[in-house]
Amino acid sequence: MILYIYFARRFLKAFVAVFAVFTGVITMIEVVNQFNRFDSGKVGFADIIHLTLLHIPALMYPILPLVMILATLVLFLGLARSSELVITRAAGWSGMKALIAPVFTALALGIFSVTVFNPIVAATSKQYEARLSHYSSGKESVLSISQEGLWLRQGNADGQTVIRASGSNLDGTKLVDVSFLKFTASGTPLSRIEAESAALAQGAWQLKNAKKWPLLSSANPERDAKLFDRLSVPSDLTREEIRNSFGTPSSIAIWDLPAFIDRLDRAGFSARLHRVWFQSQLALPLLLAAMVLVGAGFTMRHTRFGGTGPMVLGALLMGFSLFFIRNFAQVLGENGQLPVYLATWSPPIAAILLALALILHMEDG
Repeated sequence: MILYIYFARRFLKAFVAVFAVFTGVITMIEVVNQFNRFDSGKVGFADIIHLTLLHIPALMYPILPLVMILATLVLFLGLARSSELVITRAAGWSGMKALIAPVFTALALGIFSVTVFNPIVAATSKQYEARLSHYSSGKESVLSISQEGLWLRQGNADGQTVIRASGSNLDGTKLVDVSFLKFTASGTPLSRIEAESAALAQGAWQLKNAKKWPLLSSANPERDAKLFDRLSVPSDLTREEIRNSFGTPSSIAIWDLPAFIDRLDRAGFSARLHRVWFQSQLALPLLLAAMVLVGAGFTMRHTRFGGTGPMVLGALLMGFSLFFIRNFAQVLGENGQLPVYLATWSPPIAAILLALALILHMEDG
């Protein structure tokens, strides 16, 4: 157990060191990007730093596999230079046995990333998107999905209108069983509209079979209610604003994704993007373990054999290739060209099998 703990501790230190270096570099680049994005007269230095800190977790989370393979290279190159791998082999340890501790450490880091780091990324991403939208256009998210259905918000200086619908098409521009509740600028209810359906077209909601109740100007709203075969309600919403209000799946914690996917299905939206993201996160520990095996397969030999540079380059190229293939398969899954499970689980499993074949060939071939 002493050697297992020693290798695990060395690998964890290498991972933390590589992660810290990447975090520092990306933070400096992100600060510059935020300064270039906003006018310094409108967004101060403290706001820029706040935006950067909110965005850093979302920038670091996707590159965990690359951090993992670099940490593996740091670990095994260090062990090879110090001849510690030679000593462990002389003590009767095979190369596969020396990999047990790093692989299990990678799996543990992957589980920690999915269960703890992922919710942190989701929370900071949601705050970042809200703050970015506020600084860019002065608006925040206009759409929300709940157990009661789909909720939208629109408004201007004259007041706000809250829209609720039982269902929708894929982009939120056609609603069914819809309600409009209009408020004045001071927050007083002004009117209520119930309609069979509503479609967003030419800067207005076109309602069918609508009933409108005046809430502010009438002592008896039901008596003064009016029926309309067709009714137009002005709107400043656009198709792009509604679609962008969903945000990205990464802005939803993995613990909340199953319920959110269910609500999307019941509201009439396509949840394939969120399903692919959910399954890819469940497969993340396997992908991190595959990166460890790939890095180890190229760097477990002793440095006196020479060729360390080409072997490190080969490990990096293979790691980047697997990372690209995984992302490419995920895109195919999001577009519906591959089944969700095939797009998310096959790349890490194939990477593990390929890396094991490489290690067995390098060790015994």
